[in-house]
Amino acid sequence: MKKEELPKIIPIFPLSNFILFPKTTVPLNIFEPRYIDMINDSMKSNKIIGMIQPKTSNIKKAKPDLHGVGCLGKITSFKETEDGRFFIELKGILRFEKITEINSDKKYRSLEVNYNNYYHDLNNEKENLNFSDLELIFKDLKSLFEKKGFIINWKALEKQSLNETINALAMASPFTLEEKQILLETRDLDSRKDKISEILKTYTYDVFDNNTLQ
Repeated sequence: MKKEELPKIIPIFPLSNFILFPKTTVPLNIFEPRYIDMINDSMKSNKIIGMIQPKTSNIKKAKPDLHGVGCLGKITSFKETEDGRFFIELKGILRFEKITEINSDKKYRSLEVNYNNYYHDLNNEKENLNFSDLELIFKDLKSLFEKKGFIINWKALEKQSLNETINALAMASPFTLEEKQILLETRDLDSRKDKISEILKTYTYDVFDNNTLQ
């Protein structure tokens, strides 16, 4: 997707307990009437929606406050079930910053957004890191995933780019939503790697093998 094709106003899906990262693809089961409307409208236009995390302190409000950064996604697969639900696959494109909420007669919410700090998400830029640079982090993550009962196809991840791998692990990890939000807002891959390392060090030693964190 090119810069000039990016919409300045986007419909948003403020889904709690979920954060989308660029260059990752996730399945979603859409059943609430307002989001059925949103997907219908999106399918008729650019197939674009924004995923953004509500703030946990006001999750029960009719219109909960939102975090400042979310991720633009494009619908790459769509299927309607007999009972009227939508099964979609959404691919993360790039992150956005919330500017202001747009008032409209739609049942779902829309935001005016800014992409200036995250245009590099669109690029297939050369990575300054190698998988070998992340060997210890991957070891710690594998241990954490196993202890928490998370199943990850590591061989499939190794076939992806490093950026895709880091984003997929950040999204699928058993980190808290606040920690995942911090990772989402971290500007580049190198910084995200450092932030993952910091987060891992906050977990208690009994989660890891004794030799993992030194």
